[in-house]
Amino acid sequence: MDRTPARTTRTGIAEPIDRRSDGDPLWDNIEKLSAVCRAAGAHLPDEALKALQIGKVAEEAGEAMHALHGLKGLTTCGDDHTWSEVQNDLVGSVIAALLAMHYIDPTGTRATFDEIPHRRTRRGREAAATA
Repeated sequence: MDRTPARTTRTGIAEPIDRRSDGDPLWDNIEKLSAVCRAAGAHLPDEALKALQIGKVAEEAGEAMHALHGLKGLTTCGDDHTWSEVQNDLVGSVIAALLAMHYIDPTGTRATFDEIPHRRTRRGREAAATA
């Protein structure tokens, strides 16, 4: 396990970061799926693959919204949907987003994903404390 210290933008303090697969099924599957998708798009430039994957996030989110409209009877095509279908499409959005992040920075995706929620929740805590 590579636990080389790395500086973080959050604290500026050297912290160990595990850069190897730690057996986390979600990240292991994202890495495998990324390899399959990259192989399928091998004929495209890397920047095009990144852009297309980011577009896939929007597509999947749109499918979740369509399912929600169907659930609420707001579609004109008579589609009936369930909360389970909405959740399925939301998970598709999450997977597409994680793949997009992996396309952008294959070796730093996990650290970035861990850092951003921490930073966002810290801002929320600080804002709540001053209110």
